[in-house]
Amino acid sequence: MTNETLTQLGHHTAIPASPEAAVLERAPNPHPDLIYLARFTAPEFTSLCPVTGQPDFAHLVIDYVPDQWLVESKSLKLYLTSFRNHGAFHEGCTIDVARKIIDTVKPHWLRIGGYWYPRGGIPIDVFWQSGPPPEGLWLPDQGVAAYRGRG
Repeated sequence: MTNETLTQLGHHTAIPASPEAAVLERAPNPHPDLIYLARFTAPEFTSLCPVTGQPDFAHLVIDYVPDQWLVESKSLKLYLTSFRNHGAFHEGCTIDVARKIIDTVKPHWLRIGGYWYPRGGIPIDVFWQSGPPPEGLWLPDQGVAAYRGRG
């Protein structure tokens, strides 16, 4: 897929009804010869509890090292928004996002931090990475403090 074949960027695009219906697009990496980190931060990620139907909220931080492709950001925003009416546990949502990115852009490396707000009084944070980070990669802290409640 090249920039000319992007179907969402620059076009009016409806929010997909589900993550399965969402299309995550990619664009060519202008620097495939370099090892560098790209970060997406989604501080208002929303999904639904699969049991109660109540909304769940998370702060997602996605770090990846592109290879030949970049994640196209508008399509990522639409993909993440498609979870608003999707019922899944925190672990499922977090790992599904990581897998979709890996399947689409095949990065050298990816890690995701899912910092979920409390459900039933317990925050559930989910962390995953595709393997060890590439040697020499500058890997900044994800910058999300542990949940402290009102304390």
